[in-house]
Amino acid sequence: MFYRPSEGHGLPHNPFNAIVTPRPIGWISSRSKDGVNNLAPYSFFNATAYVPPQVMFCSTGTKPDQDGTKDSLANIRDTGVFCVNVVEYEMRDAMNASCAHLPKEVDEFTHAGLEAAECTQIACARVAAAPAALECEVTQIVELKGETNYMVMGEVVGVHMRDDCLIDGKFDITTYHPLSRLGYMDYTTIRDLFSLQRPG
Repeated sequence: MFYRPSEGHGLPHNPFNAIVTPRPIGWISSRSKDGVNNLAPYSFFNATAYVPPQVMFCSTGTKPDQDGTKDSLANIRDTGVFCVNVVEYEMRDAMNASCAHLPKEVDEFTHAGLEAAECTQIACARVAAAPAALECEVTQIVELKGETNYMVMGEVVGVHMRDDCLIDGKFDITTYHPLSRLGYMDYTTIRDLFSLQRPG
């Protein structure tokens, strides 16, 4: 099968997200200028550079009570900071609860039953029990092709790691099983690892 996205795929569901998988989930926390905490998962997320460490996530779509965007992007535009919380399998239900379409005055930490902790370097909350959290300062917000598509890029200025995830000096993802996004309504978790040595 071949299709041109501009002409449609003709299938019952869009296959694009199922093709580009698995995708790490950036559980983005932010705070409004009025002091309301926000938490939302984004699967258009990744690391982009080592030195200095940098990450990105993309926000698509809008909500009625924000001006052409979503709560995360609106908050980040106002404050210039955000935090990326790592999602473990055990937090899957809380992560799912945090993606509900809620009014901007609602704190998703409370809605999802999560304890919030204050970040160290930035004025933002983080998921207290997350395996890791990356405190970020915005470096740029890029408007992408298409309606209400934006890429947020940030420099990591603080890193939190849960002590039980450190094994023999390494951050060991098998201690908590990171959650990844697949297509449609599907997810997966990482439990098995293998290593490959680079040539040369």
